[in-house]
Amino acid sequence: MNFKIEDIQSIFHQTFRESYKTELIFGADEPFYKAAKRENEEHKLICRSDFFASALHEISHWCVAGNERRKEDDFGYWYNPDGRDLDQQKIFENVEVKPQALEKAFSEACNYPFKVSVDNLSLSDYDSSPFAEKVIEKLTYYRENGFPKRATLFISALEEFYS
Repeated sequence: MNFKIEDIQSIFHQTFRESYKTELIFGADEPFYKAAKRENEEHKLICRSDFFASALHEISHWCVAGNERRKEDDFGYWYNPDGRDLDQQKIFENVEVKPQALEKAFSEACNYPFKVSVDNLSLSDYDSSPFAEKVIEKLTYYRENGFPKRATLFISALEEFYS
């Protein structure tokens, strides 16, 4: 199957653009969520240039963010870039469990390969398997107890498009 970021953009727009006033844009060096500052503006969910997985990942963050967080740039979170020490890495992973569980569900919905991301090249011998297990545990929880509303809508739209 040919996975095109333009397809994800189209699916996202058909599912959410009008109701959530949010546009998915790709082509950036770094991902970013730009909250609308005025009533008539759209929010901008910006993913990396031509990376299918980046779009799924950024959409997963958007699906986790509540209404108030979606009013803030980058959902009001700080981002500690590559080079985190072990303590900082654990904090990063705690924030990333939910979005990566959703990203895995999105990937499965379109039969796209998924790999957890610790997003830290400076920890060369780092064992990411405990984090990967937490992502699977959260995904199992969502399957048993229900996904967030927007995630459910997006999974359905992906399954319909890629079936």
